[in-house]
Amino acid sequence: MIEINKKVENLKKDIDISLNKNKIDLLIKNAKLINTFSGDIYKTDIAVHNGKIVGFGEYSAKNVIDVKGMYVAPGFIDGHVHIESSMVKIPEFAKVVMPCGTTSVVIDPHEIANVLGIEGIKYMLSSSIDSMLGVYVMLPSCVPSTALETSGATLSSHDLSLLLNDERILGIAEVMNYPGVIHKDTDLLKKIAIANGKIIDGHAPFLSGKQLYAYVSSGIRSDHECSDVEEAREKLRAGMYVMIREGTAAKNLKSLIGLVNVSNSRKFIFVTDDRHLDDIESEGHINYLVKKAIEYGVDPVKAIQMATINTAEYFGLKNLGAILPGYFADFVIFDNFKRMNIKMVFKNGIMVSKDGKVFDGIIKEYKEKLRGTINVKWIEHEDFALKAEGKKARVINVIPNEIITKMSVEEVKVDGGYVSSDTEKDILKIAVIERHMASGRIAKGLVRGFKLKKGAIASSISHDSHNIVVIGTHDGDMYQAAVGVVKMQGGIAAALNGQILESLPLPVAGLMSDRSAEFVKTKIKRLREVARYLGSELPDPFMAMSFLTLPPIPEIKITDRGIIDANKFKVVELFVR
Repeated sequence: MIEINKKVENLKKDIDISLNKNKIDLLIKNAKLINTFSGDIYKTDIAVHNGKIVGFGEYSAKNVIDVKGMYVAPGFIDGHVHIESSMVKIPEFAKVVMPCGTTSVVIDPHEIANVLGIEGIKYMLSSSIDSMLGVYVMLPSCVPSTALETSGATLSSHDLSLLLNDERILGIAEVMNYPGVIHKDTDLLKKIAIANGKIIDGHAPFLSGKQLYAYVSSGIRSDHECSDVEEAREKLRAGMYVMIREGTAAKNLKSLIGLVNVSNSRKFIFVTDDRHLDDIESEGHINYLVKKAIEYGVDPVKAIQMATINTAEYFGLKNLGAILPGYFADFVIFDNFKRMNIKMVFKNGIMVSKDGKVFDGIIKEYKEKLRGTINVKWIEHEDFALKAEGKKARVINVIPNEIITKMSVEEVKVDGGYVSSDTEKDILKIAVIERHMASGRIAKGLVRGFKLKKGAIASSISHDSHNIVVIGTHDGDMYQAAVGVVKMQGGIAAALNGQILESLPLPVAGLMSDRSAEFVKTKIKRLREVARYLGSELPDPFMAMSFLTLPPIPEIKITDRGIIDANKFKVVELFVR
């Protein structure tokens, strides 16, 4: 009863504030309010108190900001992001995305969970508390993503159930093992069952027909893997929210945006999935998707809804996604829809960013450390030799700006009974080194699309189990790059003539830096320059390389277990006899 009486008193205070009986904290004057509920834009003043919107129009306020006719929209929400792919910890990530207008994110800590399991998920939760950014979590459903690779952890339905009561955990993240759903894998279905009314995200590229219906019938309600309009239309018709993704490696906005219309726009959500810091710096974050959608002809209010209220309603974030009485005062102030220069960003009624800069000290650094995660059996130069067991072999073919790959069968270059990289045909050697259990397992294969003419590149970021992946023209340089990653306890390296040309240490689970975002951006820029010097023409060869090890994505991949037919979900021979 005491608790009820306290709530009643607080309600009375809230009502008095909205009635303008007491001074409010902040009044935003002369705003062009984008109302994501009514779907229109109109001029008004916005009243803010105790971190929430309390009303509109004239109010007596302690502080007044005249925005002089600029637009005010709800804070943007990224509906699906792996923060680990930014290679910085959450507080540093917040410093980068909040000036872009992103005030909340729904993260899938799938990457760190594949390395550290529950410990990794708890790290992401605790490291976000003082970041100012609203961080909500979907629990990784597939750790490991398949049995075709070696991860650092395995998460059962029981493991996940221990976390579900946390108010910031919204449900079960992308169910990548869609064959497991269709074939009724008991362990996977238990993970779906424990959601118990919470949200379940999907991940099912090219799934269609009755298999799609079976997948959706299990309770899965979204997909971010659509790559063309017809695929997205079928999934929309089957009852799924379509997450339009514009990341660094996978860019689907242009190909999907034409499906959006007045009747269906509320079923689309903007996400970044995996987006590197320099892309955020040069283009933006969710604000970039909004801007591009408008350029492609989407009504501005619809585009804003796709970045705000659609996401909030899908995930059940009841007080986010709109500027309405009782909602959290998360909002973005910008000049116009063409340039969309973001002038101010507010989180819970506090201005966190102005003119692209986060205020000093507003986001606190997180200093807790994790245990080391690079456990590799001693690597020898000879480990990268690939014995020729035939004249022809399966080759992984990279598709620029996509994470799907194509398989081809090619004649290999043989020297003294061993396969060599063939730079003229752009067929390079690739190796994956198991890094969790020190098993000594190293798988080798061939890849086309990187166009390296010399040297090698290596990384401990390789989706989803994050073993060490190396691509190179020469065994010695592949060895040097791999050893460089091990010595850093995780990271990215480029080597030539037995020397490390450039490197980025990623000691946090082998995925994230313990340094600033600026440090990471500088290092990544330099690594890309080095990769171009070595011959690569890909915009981001390191991110492209990181997805070559992802078994749930067609058509052909490589893990520490060998060459993977990602359509049939099985290991196949490298050489074709």
